[in-house]
Amino acid sequence: MSTNVLRTTDGWWVVRDERAVRVETKAVTTAELLADRDAVREAAASAESGTPVADLVALPPVTTPCRVVAQMVNYRSHAKDSGFTGDIPPTFFRKASGSVSGPHDTIIRPGHVNFLDYEVELGLVMGATLPVGTVVEEQDLPRYVAGLVLTNDVSARDVQLTKTQFYESKSYPTFTPTGPYLALLEPEDFTHLLNLRLQLSVNGVSRQDRTLADMIVRPAQALTLLARFQTLAPGDLLLTGTPGGTALKAPPKAAEKIAALLPPALKWKAFFKGQAKNPKYLRNGDLVTATIATPDGRIDLGEQRTPIADAS
Repeated sequence: MSTNVLRTTDGWWVVRDERAVRVETKAVTTAELLADRDAVREAAASAESGTPVADLVALPPVTTPCRVVAQMVNYRSHAKDSGFTGDIPPTFFRKASGSVSGPHDTIIRPGHVNFLDYEVELGLVMGATLPVGTVVEEQDLPRYVAGLVLTNDVSARDVQLTKTQFYESKSYPTFTPTGPYLALLEPEDFTHLLNLRLQLSVNGVSRQDRTLADMIVRPAQALTLLARFQTLAPGDLLLTGTPGGTALKAPPKAAEKIAALLPPALKWKAFFKGQAKNPKYLRNGDLVTATIATPDGRIDLGEQRTPIADAS
């Protein structure tokens, strides 16, 4: 069974039901904690009753700076929403580590962003160095991946689309809510990954709901592709894509053909005029709730509740 670890300002805690037991460790960073797994195991086996989880304020369970890498269009349902047909080449992009925020922190919408979107994603937390040239098979995942986290790849669509700029559009402060838990996995837990169900709602209305079975490039293959050019280290974070249901959707094919004939400035003006009628983009006062778990509770990454606020 996986072990859920919670991070607070004064240390690390192993969560057992509604209570948490302090991990006796000097670890400050995620990488240091992963190197002290014995302390985590001792806390998990402790007879201490612990502290109510509700009394603890959760921080992101991955510490920054760290590499934050993400996969683009990696669920079939998202590919359909985005207007892709045929084979989709695996694509990665980076996010600033400063975008990582807590599981209940407010997501701040910058003043120049009009189309703020959500993307619930499973995050893989590296537990060992992945050198360039590594080939990762399914059975190798426990060697490189220490655990999982719940993330939200918040996106400024007007920046992303007009500038073709993923790094900027997804890297503003608070644009990667992470946690509450770091679920440290045992080798047998990896066989249950495809049962993980990703769910996201806005103001109580369901927007995204899929399992990992909808994923196009699965974790082992993704790490192999990344290792062609990128080294990853313990504590680094890979976001593995989002299912369908985001606010952004491709326009009808007829509209796309007409827009292709327009100069770029007119094309984007017409596109965002249509998007302005879409009520699903995030607004000041909205509340985003997200969860990732297996139906049997073997792996449960907890719940995020992140309000939206405009930058002051």
